[in-house]
Amino acid sequence: METNQALSALAALAQDSRLRVFRTLVQAGPAGLAAGQIADITGIAPSSLSFHLKELSHAQLLSSRQAGRFVIYTAQYDTMNALLAFLTENCCGGNPCSAIGGTVCAVPAASPSPQEL
Repeated sequence: METNQALSALAALAQDSRLRVFRTLVQAGPAGLAAGQIADITGIAPSSLSFHLKELSHAQLLSSRQAGRFVIYTAQYDTMNALLAFLTENCCGGNPCSAIGGTVCAVPAASPSPQEL
């Protein structure tokens, strides 16, 4: 992932409603949810929801497809995983990471500062 793509995704997620929508879609899985379902689950008014869905779509964090008279929205897991990889690319300063409970850096305790000695 390029820096500009990461910035776009992070900017889209740096807003409460959009973060709630994205997390809801991640939890929904590949089947996705219709806009009305997203509004019901998140408590976001449909008039506001369309704006937030558009912003997430422009950041390539979600996709949509027509299913009859409904539009189904789905999280873009490839983009999410690329963003996570971008953020953790240089994780742990070369120290091994533990996969327990997600990526956790096994960084040794910081050396005391000269003031602490």
